[in-house]
Amino acid sequence: MTHSHPLRPLLALAAALVLAPAPLRAQSAPVSADSLRAVVARYRAAHEPEILRELADLLAIPNLAGDSASIRRNAAAIAGMMTRRGIAVRMLESPAGGPPAVFGELTTPGATRTVVLYAHYDGQPVEPAKWATPPWQPTLRDGPLEHGGKVVPLPVASGTAGPEWRLYARSAGDDKAPIVAMLVALDAMRAGGIRPGVNLKFYFDGEEEAGNAHTRAMLERHAALLAADGWIFADGPVHQSRRQQVVFGVRGVTDVVITAYGATRALHSGHYGNWAPNPAVVLANFVASLRDVDGRILVPGYLSDVRPISAADRRALRTIPVVDSALRADLGLGATEANNALLAERILQPALNVRSFHAGPTGAAANAIPTEATASIDFRLVPDQRPARIRELVEAHARRQGYTVLHAAPDSATRRAHGRLLRFDWGAEGYAGQRTRADTPIARAVVRAVTDGLGAPVIEVPILGGSLPTALFADALHAPLIVLPIANHDDNQHAANENLRLQNLWDGIAVFAGVQALLRW
Repeated sequence: MTHSHPLRPLLALAAALVLAPAPLRAQSAPVSADSLRAVVARYRAAHEPEILRELADLLAIPNLAGDSASIRRNAAAIAGMMTRRGIAVRMLESPAGGPPAVFGELTTPGATRTVVLYAHYDGQPVEPAKWATPPWQPTLRDGPLEHGGKVVPLPVASGTAGPEWRLYARSAGDDKAPIVAMLVALDAMRAGGIRPGVNLKFYFDGEEEAGNAHTRAMLERHAALLAADGWIFADGPVHQSRRQQVVFGVRGVTDVVITAYGATRALHSGHYGNWAPNPAVVLANFVASLRDVDGRILVPGYLSDVRPISAADRRALRTIPVVDSALRADLGLGATEANNALLAERILQPALNVRSFHAGPTGAAANAIPTEATASIDFRLVPDQRPARIRELVEAHARRQGYTVLHAAPDSATRRAHGRLLRFDWGAEGYAGQRTRADTPIARAVVRAVTDGLGAPVIEVPILGGSLPTALFADALHAPLIVLPIANHDDNQHAANENLRLQNLWDGIAVFAGVQALLRW
């Protein structure tokens, strides 16, 4: 929560002075990992209040993906943060419309590699009534809300914020924290006279949560500007063990709302039950035909494009701590799918998730057969599955079962002519799964840089369970992409009371300092 404090104007002035660009001292040789960690730790410890205030001020700007005015306010604020650090900034627009991407460039004399750092600044929708405090009123607590964390003021002196304290706000974990971590890492390096080891570009996305409908056109228009030796996507959580992970791929996604139709008016279930088709039952049977109880997709041809797991991927899997038993206990699950198969292995496979299922009136149930039923489903795709192909396969599966496939509401003639109707309303284009080989030079270099930046070994993960638009970037720009998440695994991503554990922010600064200063291949 933002608290008024008599020192706030002085803090704001101090932050502006701290964050203002200063000339770098000469650096004759690459900095050592030990020296970098010491420089970053000293800087962060001395400037915690300013760092948290900058993040809180960014979180206070509403960022619903569909709110164009607020999205552009966010873009302008981020551009200002970058400009204060001496980064050359411009807004990138798509010829197809949509929100801007905030682009920045910082050139290092003598550097032979260029890396683009990615994060997104738009956020998921909110239901304010479900939040303990307003979603765009950043609120600091001395622990997790569910463990009784109490509201505390933002600190005014260094060293007064505990590592387990949490900052609550929409996009605290997904995905504004990495933006601040990247920029503060530069501040710390500058304070220690440390140059980046690579040329840096920044791409802060304004429509990731809205499905990136305009991104392909954006990337094609600005392909020359965005050319690089590799991209690092800062999105998602660290491992459930709280250890830092380097992720080499992500699952793709496409989604659909399926509607089944019954009679044109609700019917008494006693008078017409077992005679008039019940659309809820029809739809439930169709959904059940899509996957079995262990999550295996049953649609013919669905798995034919799945890329086999490589030997390098299997080696990476062996670095992942097994947390499944603890997760089941924490989540109140007596068992998980596929006879308690490991989570790390399961997310390498495609998934079908029923997000919602609805039939009949809201409130008290009536003894009636509803007129229609709807199910909202998302499909998580793995390399080399493509959304368009998945849509074709699912609709072909429906036709084989005798359904008439529609893409608009049926008129009366269509209802009378066909006994089994299913309407498919597919969402945004979605994106494919994507994976960079774990044994490529850039992948090994990122693992080394992050390990040295943190001073601790990292977990290597072949693929992230969630979805990111990395396939769009890989297709358009033909560069390798690696995911480097920093948020806490229990950050309530996309839900009420989203939060960031402060130690994750401190670690994130060290991670990005390692990438910016030590990355070599």
